[in-house]
Amino acid sequence: MALVTAAVLVPVVVALVVLVNVLGGSVDASDADHSGHGPATIDGTAPPQREDLPVVPVEVPPVTPEADASCPALMGTLPLELTGEPSRRVDSDSPYAYAWGDPPIVLVCGVDRPAGFVTGVSAMQINGVQWYVDTSDPESTVWTTVDRPVYVEITLPADVDSGPVTALTPQIAEALPYREPQPGP
Repeated sequence: MALVTAAVLVPVVVALVVLVNVLGGSVDASDADHSGHGPATIDGTAPPQREDLPVVPVEVPPVTPEADASCPALMGTLPLELTGEPSRRVDSDSPYAYAWGDPPIVLVCGVDRPAGFVTGVSAMQINGVQWYVDTSDPESTVWTTVDRPVYVEITLPADVDSGPVTALTPQIAEALPYREPQPGP
């Protein structure tokens, strides 16, 4: 008899605990009716959402046949959130531009080879993807892949470390096959 009672009682107690937590387990003391119905009040501000951020204008080179052949595979894998920053809309002449956060982190697939990537200049490798890093602008750091069928550029605000680049390398490596780097003259 005790086993039957325990077998019935345990699921009932678990169900009650779940219901209390779902329906009103955390009610702010400042709620007027104290009924536990409706959302709890949370102190602080919510992080910005995609629709809260203004549209980012993004300058892009003309779309090439190589970009049309390669970039859709990458663009379809980009995350809605990158290192805690929500994606945001872009205004661009190319469908291969994407942005996150404020100030924006901007990715453009199908850019030109970076001017500074010449023979003798070393590239940095992160998770199997080789990058040329341009720090000449004090406002931003520009990371460009140099070992894929098209160049992918990620522009970061100067005070942002390589975290977003590191986070995106798995998608780049999977979507775009390796190609021997081809520095300029």
